[in-house]
Amino acid sequence: MAKELRREIGTFTALATVMGTVIGGGVFFKTASVVAANHSANMTLVAWILGGLLTICAGLTSAELAAAIPRTGGAMRYLEYAYGKPVGFLMGWAQMLVYYPANIAALSIIFGVQFAALFHLDSNWKLPVAILCGLSITLLNFLGARVGGSVQSIALVFKLIPIAVIVIFGLMAPAHTVLQFWPIATGDHLNWGKAFASSLLATMFAYDGWISIGNIAGEMKHPERDLPRAIVLGLALITIIYTLINFVFLKTLPVDLIAGNQNAAADASTRLFGEFGGKLVTIGILISVYGAINGYTLTGMRVPFAMAEEDSLPFSGRFRQLSRTTYVPYFAGTVQFLIALLMMFMGSFDILTDMLVFVMWVFNCLIFLAVFRLRRTEPELNRPYRVPWFPIIPIIALIGGIFILVTTMVTETGLAVTGLGLTLIGLPVYFWHQKHRKQV
Repeated sequence: MAKELRREIGTFTALATVMGTVIGGGVFFKTASVVAANHSANMTLVAWILGGLLTICAGLTSAELAAAIPRTGGAMRYLEYAYGKPVGFLMGWAQMLVYYPANIAALSIIFGVQFAALFHLDSNWKLPVAILCGLSITLLNFLGARVGGSVQSIALVFKLIPIAVIVIFGLMAPAHTVLQFWPIATGDHLNWGKAFASSLLATMFAYDGWISIGNIAGEMKHPERDLPRAIVLGLALITIIYTLINFVFLKTLPVDLIAGNQNAAADASTRLFGEFGGKLVTIGILISVYGAINGYTLTGMRVPFAMAEEDSLPFSGRFRQLSRTTYVPYFAGTVQFLIALLMMFMGSFDILTDMLVFVMWVFNCLIFLAVFRLRRTEPELNRPYRVPWFPIIPIIALIGGIFILVTTMVTETGLAVTGLGLTLIGLPVYFWHQKHRKQV
């Protein structure tokens, strides 16, 4: 008799999973990109709020497929079910080649920037520190899933400490700058539409991670009730937290000191708590970033491993190899780090995060469309949870996704083409491998 997932997860565990998955390092560093796009305090806050609302709609929509198709592999399996094996493979390929390595590379670069600033090192140290950071986490995960999981648990606590300290003390501290909430305007000589579009796009990296929320649907006691509750409450709380921490940054530092400044969180902390207190908060942020990289490393190396177990990849025999002592997919982890290493040399934090957001939102839009497709083609499919207010919420999610894709293609054409190119390489790889398998 086939084993089934045990339904043991309740509302609180689901809520903690939502918040732990989404909250990473982006909230501390993407403010610089948002403000650089608009040079406006009130447009920055509006962008963070709308980004959260869009994420809630996206999470609610994808959760319908998660509850109906609770299979290991998550979103890759939804696409495979709705569109066929090649599309599911493409998402796994994009995660392996772009999404996870780009996350590891981008956050390692940020770790290097913050580390160099904390210890007043020359800017030439940023890249070596970033490489050592990414390498150390990969080696830690080679020691076993228990070690990687322990790092994740410790980092989760430190992730919340700097956020709580900055928000609580920042709200009580006197304002150093005056915030004007109306009208919603941009800085001088900026196009309003382009500034707003770029601002919203920049927030998406900080809200990234919601696609994994539905992976626990098959283990929830009451997914039809608890899944939408956890998504709405969890993402709403994250939106409030992100908006508040950005409010504190904006009332503490002038807009010109935030725009493009990836040390803005450290600078705001120093102004709030003094030199020593600012350093302590920065150390907390560094631990938070380290934990976020660990999470992507831990889960990322298991994507090609899962694909290789089905013999979907060239060199599947190597990708599914496990260490004899720690049972870790070390070959997959090594390849993941080498791709991330190449990205560290080639891209900046913003370039890498914008590319991974663009690539993943291509698949997100396919997931939203799959909800409509399966409602029509498989009305009898067992759906323990149905997206509320259908079709309004899926349409909002889809419009938001298309907006992100079009904005990226218009403003970052080369980046979008690169991301699509890396993804579409997967198609000839897939069909070549399938043909090769039949010949063997």
